[in-house]
Amino acid sequence: MRKMVSGLFLLMTSAAAMAAPDDRAAIWWRHVQTLASDSYEGRGAGKPGYDRAADYVIGQLRALGLQPAGTDGYKQPIAFTEQVILPEGSSARLIGPQGTTPLSIPDDIIISGSGGPVPQAIDAPLVFAGYGLHLPEVGHDDFAGLDIKGKIVVVVSGGPASISGALKSHARSERASWLAQRGALGLIQLVTPKQVEIPWDRRRALASQPALFFQDPALRDAAMPFLNAQFDPAKSALLFARSGHDFAEIAAAADASAPVPSFALAQHLDAQVAARRADLSSPNIIAIMPGTDPYLKREYVVLSAHLDGYGIGTPIKGDAIYNGALDNASGVASLIEIARALREGKVKPKRSILFAFVTAEEKGLLGSNYFAQRPTVPHKAMVADLNFDMALPIFPLTSVTPIGYDQSSLGQDAAAVSAQMNLPITPDPFPDRNVFIRSDQYSFIRTGIPALFFKYGFKAGTPEAAIERAWRANIYHSPSDDANQPVMPAESVKLNDYVAAVALRVANAPKRPEWNRDSFFRRFAK
Repeated sequence: MRKMVSGLFLLMTSAAAMAAPDDRAAIWWRHVQTLASDSYEGRGAGKPGYDRAADYVIGQLRALGLQPAGTDGYKQPIAFTEQVILPEGSSARLIGPQGTTPLSIPDDIIISGSGGPVPQAIDAPLVFAGYGLHLPEVGHDDFAGLDIKGKIVVVVSGGPASISGALKSHARSERASWLAQRGALGLIQLVTPKQVEIPWDRRRALASQPALFFQDPALRDAAMPFLNAQFDPAKSALLFARSGHDFAEIAAAADASAPVPSFALAQHLDAQVAARRADLSSPNIIAIMPGTDPYLKREYVVLSAHLDGYGIGTPIKGDAIYNGALDNASGVASLIEIARALREGKVKPKRSILFAFVTAEEKGLLGSNYFAQRPTVPHKAMVADLNFDMALPIFPLTSVTPIGYDQSSLGQDAAAVSAQMNLPITPDPFPDRNVFIRSDQYSFIRTGIPALFFKYGFKAGTPEAAIERAWRANIYHSPSDDANQPVMPAESVKLNDYVAAVALRVANAPKRPEWNRDSFFRRFAK
């Protein structure tokens, strides 16, 4: 093991010999500046700016000598339907013992256009299902004994501290599909005021963005129209009127990860939803660096990053271009530079390295979902996914958080590299943020492929946590995520080297990665 890790550093030494650290940081940052420039118009999936960004990435891959591995050269086109909710033609109201309460779309309630066609009209009773977690495997089921058929289910953020963040996140991801299969008509998700990550006014601005869903119904999570909505945290108490329960008490319990009851609400939601739809296409960009071993080169270590951003949206302070510099031009730049390091390193990967620059992550992990279900290489040949998304080089890199490290043997690979590079592993400080399911590694996990998602490590209650929280509250998913914000490019070079070392270690190991015996996600292995 020690020999392998030492060999990895020959790669770093070789790459560093080609360019000084400052030069490597400057090269990485130039990629970010290019992809996050206004000329790429925020790289919205299916939009001209995204296509220009795809051409830029293809040019970089071609210059590095990587082989095309899409269905059309480097491209893997995907057919989507774009859906835009039209507030001017939509209406909603709560009806109950207290009378009728009009709701403004999207000021009070945001109706999602993702997943599939929205129902044009819905009038259904509301039922509150606590945390909305169906996890009988660990003795927790908020839906037990609850009549959900023909109902709209309301759930609150959080969950029991005794259940892992990964497992809670997975249950939330599968929730809408599970409810639809059992006859529920919709889902309203509530966030307690203390757990708010993105302020409601920014969520409201993002509501005008087009949503996407697969044209192919076989790829969708729900077969029938299903209402998926969010409610303004400041007005969530309206839903609990005359129910005998108070939202403030429920929020306090959720913030403490305490038990939260499930019960019928006293009201029903009556809504009319107008939407505009149009078909479009957007490609994943797929490339391969062939391995050197005659046998192992038939297997693939996937490195992924989403190329898309939010595109052009509601102006904030006069700026309508959501440039997506750190989310996720930074990850795309890192994959390009990791490819360069692997190519120039003295130690070559025995397994092939597959680079996947995926589309429509911001629309619900659609591009990676498509690739994981319909890969351009044999599915069983993909041994791992290492994912880059919004690593946030906004404070020094002193530790790493490889999300998913406790689920498979990839955690041992990460720990070995951490020890050699003096970058200790720090557990996810905020497991209820759903980070485990919020980026593209989750698409691979759902199809049985072990994966890691790399973040800068920090602990709750530290200055780094305050910096990260402020970034999410003020810059995340806004036009301010551009190349003018303070960034530490040299810190990104360190993380790039770390991930390159993990990738090489996995590529050159005699055995492919395995799920831990006690991992819930082992069941998805094919």
